Amino acid sequence: MAQPKMVHDRAHCVGKRKEAIARVYLGRGDGNMIVNGQDAVDYFRSLPYTEEMVNLVAKKPFKVTGTENNFTVEAKVEGGGYRAQLEALQHGIARAMTALGDEYKSDLKKEGLLTRDSRMVERKKIGRHKARRGQQFSKR
Repeated sequence: MAQPKMVHDRAHCVGKRKEAIARVYLGRGDGNMIVNGQDAVDYFRSLPYTEEMVNLVAKKPFKVTGTENNFTVEAKVEGGGYRAQLEALQHGIARAMTALGDEYKSDLKKEGLLTRDSRMVERKKIGRHKARRGQQFSKR
């Protein structure tokens, strides 16, 4: 695991999920979350139940450690879909929190937020319709 870096009193770390990459800058602040220059709720507008999803997924590291509204997040996300980007953001936030203080690490690790979810899409094989779906068999 790459070590989180401190840049101008902010922790910088990268979170990943599927093809999505989130570069997260986490610093002490009032709880604002900016993603690609927009408010997080506005950026993830196309997800169903947007505000609940952002609160449930991206803000989970803060809920686990009991530090809601104590940090300001600025992130640049790219690649993948909106859901993968949201989960990459969560992973990046959790990793950056360990740079700001080791007291958060045990709680985050217990919830599995520091572990990179390595599941990826399986590649399509030659002679098949999809990764595993073969051609339809006709008995007659």
